Amino acid sequence: MKIDWNNFKSKTLNITMPENYGVVYGNEKVNHPTFYEIVFKTGVLLEVYDDGLLLESNRDEKPYKIFVPYNSIKCVEIF
Repeated sequence: MKIDWNNFKSKTLNITMPENYGVVYGNEKVNHPTFYEIVFKTGVLLEVYDDGLLLESNRDEKPYKIFVPYNSIKCVEIF
């Protein structure tokens, strides 16, 4: 099944991905970063490309863009 993602531009997407791990520098223990499992990407759909989706979101009150390749998408919730 193919989806025309252009129909969902400006909508908020909550993307579930296969298990991945990310590093967040925060509460460090003996100079080692804390590891978190990152399985969700959430943001407003800005653009659709042949190989993935571009989302915009905010972290620490700063906007940033996220590119999610199609092969990294397990499930999508659309709001």
